[in-house]
Amino acid sequence: MPENSVPTVIAHRGASGYRPEHTRAAFELAFVQGADAVEPDLVATRDGVLVVRHENEISGTTDVASRPEFAARRSRRVIDGEALTGWFTEDFTWAELSTLRTRERLGHLRPRNADFDGSGAILRLSDLLEIIDSASESADRALGLVAEIKHATYFASIGLPLDELLVAELAAAGWNSGDGRLTIESFEQCALEGVRRRGLRSKNVFLLEASGSPADLVAQHGSSARDFASFLTPAGLAGLAASTGGAGAVAGIGIGIGAGVDGISVDKELILPVVTDGGTVIPSTVVADAHEEGLEVYTWTLRPENEFLSEPFRQGPHPSVHGDWAGEFALIFRSGVDGVFADHPDLAITARAVVGEGE
Repeated sequence: MPENSVPTVIAHRGASGYRPEHTRAAFELAFVQGADAVEPDLVATRDGVLVVRHENEISGTTDVASRPEFAARRSRRVIDGEALTGWFTEDFTWAELSTLRTRERLGHLRPRNADFDGSGAILRLSDLLEIIDSASESADRALGLVAEIKHATYFASIGLPLDELLVAELAAAGWNSGDGRLTIESFEQCALEGVRRRGLRSKNVFLLEASGSPADLVAQHGSSARDFASFLTPAGLAGLAASTGGAGAVAGIGIGIGAGVDGISVDKELILPVVTDGGTVIPSTVVADAHEEGLEVYTWTLRPENEFLSEPFRQGPHPSVHGDWAGEFALIFRSGVDGVFADHPDLAITARAVVGEGE
């Protein structure tokens, strides 16, 4: 991270700690609370409309299961190696999806959010772009979009290339100006390569799980696919940085798969392993190692509930109760990350300020 820069607070699916995720209310509240950017997940409808949903299976975030007119759409399929039964966006037109109402996905942990069930509708990407533009004007500052392309290989296999659809829509909406507001992220590097190949002027960030392998590589190589962990080795980070001109750029490394990556975004477990030295939790070297190669580093997801906090920061036995979120958030900020994804952007902003005042 550049010296004296301030880490970006990105509202994860909007202010999803206070409103059902991916709803207009969640995104608008995120900006009211001071978020620098918002993060939607993008999937497609049958007629090629990009919509913001956590997954293409929507029974957990909408009322589709209670709608008799769509009962026959329930189906079973395999998405990125996982067998799922439910209702999938690619089986609906936008006109049909627009009739559904949204609901809280984590109602057992966030019952107050469930009070808003049924009050919102599914948003298209185009709707969210209008929300961001309006909020930017009201705040008199440039607010950002960090868009995650979900299940790119799967959608391409059924004739819905998300990278192509995304580039076309962003360009039509005036979001391909290269003004620094746009970041694209994905667990599949093929999606990041696709948007760059099609001329999208975005920052591209590779998402890394704590375990497993990227779905696009599994589709190509099966059980011998490269795993996520291999990208965090010195050679792996150098390969990711090579095509961006980072400090670790080496001729011949990073060409092809990984080309065009400007940064990585990692599960917070990779920054906050449960490692103690005299009882003190110590961040890993992931951030420093990636910065050494000229890569930006983001982490997900900051959440205050005990259910999601690392064990040393949990307080009491109830998973829905807020633990020592301030302690965990502060440790993450002190690791030197360039940005964080948070369900409660106001809490992340508070922790960022406290850390900034102490340094």
